[in-house]
Amino acid sequence: MVGVVTGSAALAQAGPEPGAWTHEITYTADVAGTVRGGTAHAGRALDNLDVIVDGDLETLVGWRGATVHGYLLNNSGGMPNDLAGTLQGVDNIEVGRPRARLYELWLQTRFAGQRGSALAGLYDLNSEFYATEASGLLLAPPFGIGSEFASTGPNGPSIFPSTALAVRVKVEGGKGRYVQAAALNAHAGTLGDPEGPSTAFDNGALLIAEAGVGDRWRLAAGGWFYTERQPDLRTLDARGEPALSKARGGYLLAEYPFVDGGETGRSVRGFARLGFSDGDTTPFSSGWQAGVLVERVFASRPDSAFSIGAEQGRLSSKQRANTLDAGLAPARAESSVEVTYSDKLAPRVALQPDLQVIRRAGGDEDARTAVVMALRMTIDLF
Repeated sequence: MVGVVTGSAALAQAGPEPGAWTHEITYTADVAGTVRGGTAHAGRALDNLDVIVDGDLETLVGWRGATVHGYLLNNSGGMPNDLAGTLQGVDNIEVGRPRARLYELWLQTRFAGQRGSALAGLYDLNSEFYATEASGLLLAPPFGIGSEFASTGPNGPSIFPSTALAVRVKVEGGKGRYVQAAALNAHAGTLGDPEGPSTAFDNGALLIAEAGVGDRWRLAAGGWFYTERQPDLRTLDARGEPALSKARGGYLLAEYPFVDGGETGRSVRGFARLGFSDGDTTPFSSGWQAGVLVERVFASRPDSAFSIGAEQGRLSSKQRANTLDAGLAPARAESSVEVTYSDKLAPRVALQPDLQVIRRAGGDEDARTAVVMALRMTIDLF
């Protein structure tokens, strides 16, 4: 997921605003539904409440360069992807279990003359890893994090809506150079989930690293793997249980400012990403996303923004075999195009109509092209 619930760690690294505490409360409400194709033509309403608090520990207790971050998350409403029938999802605030959660709670401190930082606690890895700012306006989940990674792990990796205990270290250099690495509990779970936070590391750890360069533009590459083998999609062991296979993958990403309008002019930024995985423990062997974000579309409306993106999740051979066993014609990929526009109606209220066209939903070669329409309202409460 991206757009609504990513980027918190990256923002906090710049340090809180003057004062010991800062806070942000944002309410997001969506209506999304299928108007062509899919399993039914109908709509669903869903919402998301973010409550974020950051504390400057230097101001509070004299701990230089240290900050604390807390993030409460509440989701409720329906599941529009049940109507669209996709493997990757259509709305980045949709959850399987509506409830309130302690989404993040971590402490960060800086070292090496402020060039390095270390973070520990409940942490969303997509806030800093496998993330592109230029894709943040789009609603479809693959534009937040690649599906070949998002669908791994016993309960998904440490991303929306459930995070895991983690340790992350980052070192930054000149001209936008950076390297970062994290170790996270392979089993995501936090306060509010049925089993609560997982602290035993019974399923091992997820290890991830990323390095990048670029100031105005950006190029980055990352890799990840699980320390313990994960259940295979298709292969069975001698007892008839899913065999255990190595789960690993990597990704490349790029962002480029085609037009830099500064603070008052129109800006146009593009992004492109490519990810790949083992294909044994996830339905997707690879995937790509690309698109453009235009900010200040109209000179008279400084908050107007437009984005278009295309993506494709390439299905693994084992997933296609499972699809064939289910009596469907397996497709090689599920793909979509999304077009969206956002603007503020009032200082704290924004509306965002959205259109998605999805081909081969559910990995079914014979599936009718699905069209999903959505309307998002975002309210900055404080």
